[in-house]
Amino acid sequence: MNKNSLIGIILIMAVLIGWSVWMTPSKEELARQKFIQDSIYFAEKQRAVEDSIRFALAEKAALEKQITLNDDEDTKLKQLRDTYGVFASAATGEDRLYVIKNKLLEMTLSTKGAYVKNVLLTEYVTWDSLPLVAFDEKTAEFNIAFFAVNRGINTYDLYFEPYLNNQPYNGEPLLTVNDAPVTLSFRAYADNYLGDKSQESYIEFAYTMKPDEYMVDFDINMVGMKDIIPSNTNFLTLDWNVDLLQQEKAVDRYNGSTVYYKYLNDDVESLSETSTEDEEEEIRSNLKWISFKQRFFSNTLVAKDYFDNAVVGMKTLKNNDNPRYLKSMYVDVNLPYNGLDSDNKIQMSFYFGPNSLKIMEKYDIDLEKQIPLGGKLVSWINRYIVVNVFNWLGNYGWNYGIVILVLTVIIKLCLMPFAFKSYMSSAKMRVLKPEIDEISAKYPKQEDAMKKQQAIMDLYKKAGASPMSGCLPMLLQLPILWAIFRFFPSSIELRQQPFLWADDLSTYDSVLDLPFNIPFYGDHVSLFTLLMTIATLLYTYLNNKMIMSAQGSQSMPGMKLMMYLMPIIFLGVFNSYSAGLSYYYLLVNLFTFLQMYLFRLFVNEGKLRRKIEEAKKKPVKKSRFQKRLEEMQRQQQQMQKNRK
Repeated sequence: MNKNSLIGIILIMAVLIGWSVWMTPSKEELARQKFIQDSIYFAEKQRAVEDSIRFALAEKAALEKQITLNDDEDTKLKQLRDTYGVFASAATGEDRLYVIKNKLLEMTLSTKGAYVKNVLLTEYVTWDSLPLVAFDEKTAEFNIAFFAVNRGINTYDLYFEPYLNNQPYNGEPLLTVNDAPVTLSFRAYADNYLGDKSQESYIEFAYTMKPDEYMVDFDINMVGMKDIIPSNTNFLTLDWNVDLLQQEKAVDRYNGSTVYYKYLNDDVESLSETSTEDEEEEIRSNLKWISFKQRFFSNTLVAKDYFDNAVVGMKTLKNNDNPRYLKSMYVDVNLPYNGLDSDNKIQMSFYFGPNSLKIMEKYDIDLEKQIPLGGKLVSWINRYIVVNVFNWLGNYGWNYGIVILVLTVIIKLCLMPFAFKSYMSSAKMRVLKPEIDEISAKYPKQEDAMKKQQAIMDLYKKAGASPMSGCLPMLLQLPILWAIFRFFPSSIELRQQPFLWADDLSTYDSVLDLPFNIPFYGDHVSLFTLLMTIATLLYTYLNNKMIMSAQGSQSMPGMKLMMYLMPIIFLGVFNSYSAGLSYYYLLVNLFTFLQMYLFRLFVNEGKLRRKIEEAKKKPVKKSRFQKRLEEMQRQQQQMQKNRK
């Protein structure tokens, strides 16, 4: 280490030490910070004590003014008041169900807890033609928890009174939304012993359904709660738990059920879609929405403003006896609340609907990011190209097998110039192969490798050929192949769409159910996947023949086996996957065969050889790479002479 380096290190250490000393608070500053923190703590503690005393006195005064009841009623009421306080009267009642529906969904609401008990999507059915229910109504739970006069209150214990468009409702339990929005609300009243209606207090859950909408407005109104809920309350706790039911014939291993959530001013995140383990995450940030997502449908709770902190999770219950049980989802989230205000309105929405890019995009809150389109690198290909072309073709009313066929033709035509360039590169390599073999024979020794490489590069340069020019078209096709791989299995447009022998292009097409399970393959035979594999093996064979004719039998010896092994691996992967995807890859291979035939028909290798010979006679300007290569060759030769 020289002198300057040593001085530099000493100066850096001196700056770091000086900075740390300068930034360390003095004893007076530390004492002041502690005093401020202690003052805040004791002030909040004193306010909580005062609130508790005030609420206890208010309750005692109210109890002293109550009407004398008979012994049985009095005992029961005392027990309810011991448990529920001012919500004792709301803790008894009758559980009644109300259904509010539009053309897209039916939502069942219960007066006990005033929560969404069941959701039916009327335009869809399950894979076995049963009504498509969003979640298991027997196990669904929705609750708002808070403290009221020193008692913990859970809304799922309370019985609510129904109101229609802000008026008491005792009519038919089925409400249909046709031309205008309908608001069905439920109120749980706090006991008002003085009978003063101007001071009535209640909790209201208001559901507003619009015609032809999957989004349902959901408002929580806390009215007259200033003397009931402590003034230092800054949030209410919302708990939502559902058991999802299986709606598709097969579970997509790459697009599974999970919890998605969007940060208020940031991107969308999720728990694992592929893991089979229980998973939970604590989020210490504001959220815009939280969604229980399945492959083609989502149950989403959306905040008008934001949610504050949350715990989201999913688990698989071993003791659930529902044969259609899939997975359990839950969320515990804080709702911002101002305890100093007598009235609070917390505005939210529910989205119960399909994972459709066209439908979700119109809400402009990134709901569509739950649809797996291939990640940030290739999702734009799906979102702005593939989806638009796919929907445009679908608007003609064609069968979706025909739509995939036409889409494949369009993609292959767009890529044809690059494929032609790749073919021409291979053709030039085949034409130049005899001369490359001569160069290899001229420089057989290992120490002449640089000379051989230089001679081959000179030959390529004179002939206007490049072995790398065929790689670019392949690289350009990879993002499209990956984009399609993610798009077809997640496209709800293909759901339950038949084509040929496949009754549903979104899942596997079984033409033979096996009486046993083959590891990695499954218990059925998917014909589209089998045909795709055969076509891929045939393409691999023809492609290897072209490579051998251009580069010789020693070219990429280790890759040959891998190229034949990959289609066999894909046979197991795709056998339980989307039939539409296997059908697309089958079409790609068939059109590639046709493309290769046309290229061979129109490209005369004899004429190509004559053009190369003419190009070799023209003077060629050396590139920087060639100059560097020649310089390296001279240096290597000089080093060899020096060794001698």
